[in-house]
Amino acid sequence: MKRYLVLENGTVFEGEAIGAKGESTGELVFTTNMCGYIETLTDPSYFGQIVIQTFPLIGNYGFISSDVEGKSAVKGYVVRELCDAPSNFRCEKTLGEFLKENGIAGISGVDTRELTKILRDGGVMNAAISDSPDFDFKKLKSYSVKNAVKSVTCSEKEIFGKGKYRVALIDYGVKKNIVNELVKRGCEVTVFPSRVSSAEILGAGFDGVMLSNGPGDPAENGEEIKTLVEIVGKIPLFGICLGHQLLALANGGKTRKMKYGHRGANQPVKELAGTRTFITSQNHGYEVIASSVKNGVQSYVNANDGTCEGMDYPALRAFSVQFHPEAAAGPHDTAFLFDRFIRLMEEK
Repeated sequence: MKRYLVLENGTVFEGEAIGAKGESTGELVFTTNMCGYIETLTDPSYFGQIVIQTFPLIGNYGFISSDVEGKSAVKGYVVRELCDAPSNFRCEKTLGEFLKENGIAGISGVDTRELTKILRDGGVMNAAISDSPDFDFKKLKSYSVKNAVKSVTCSEKEIFGKGKYRVALIDYGVKKNIVNELVKRGCEVTVFPSRVSSAEILGAGFDGVMLSNGPGDPAENGEEIKTLVEIVGKIPLFGICLGHQLLALANGGKTRKMKYGHRGANQPVKELAGTRTFITSQNHGYEVIASSVKNGVQSYVNANDGTCEGMDYPALRAFSVQFHPEAAAGPHDTAFLFDRFIRLMEEK
């Protein structure tokens, strides 16, 4: 069955229908991962977005439930070729079956290289997956990702693990492996919805606070930022991705939307206090303007485009990074950041 990918600039790609039936509109982005498509499809940070996989063959090891990071929030999926006969001893079903079961409309057989070039030159834009090439472009251009964190955060708190350290993890769209990294280091992790109050955190005797990744425009989360203003400096803090951005905003900083963001497992990040460069996994479309942040010192920089990849707040016992140290891109290059968080809690 034919299906079309319609871009807001008027470009139309014809391909074959995969996944669920129906139309879907979203912000079109690309990720350069060669593998890890399960983690991509189940990363809440992709809320409201249609994802292009630049690697040409996707689905060759099928779908494996133990690799899931969270609830799928993507609006659509675009691949060059979808494998319908996976070969892997862990495989439970095909990727196509997962897409159908989760209501994700997709398209295969399109030139993903050309698509990626369009986004690299023109920037991220809206798109629609449709069974017809004739689409309402006015409606397409008016789409925007809204209420992202509210849509993916948990509805009530939940506790994971047991150990020496009690950590409050604020869920803006958390990935499972962040919780896993804390638990294996001896933490009892209480995951809170994004709108948890500062009083609930500060009054419960936690040793530290973890700020998770998540989707959307960080400046949209006024209530969450206000909560961070009220707790920063009173308890050790570690922020990842959206957590990094929200911590910067809570310290008077500013963020801005990037042309096409960083999405992939091969982003080089240079430490500013040393000589090392780390290969990191990333998924974000906004950046922190480091010079605008009060009380903070930039700690990492992207070696490709010079954007901010980390901030330290020495006087506040807090730090944050834009990349994902739990995602094993190196594969263990930046896992030491969780150990740094443990040391902060020990000092407390």
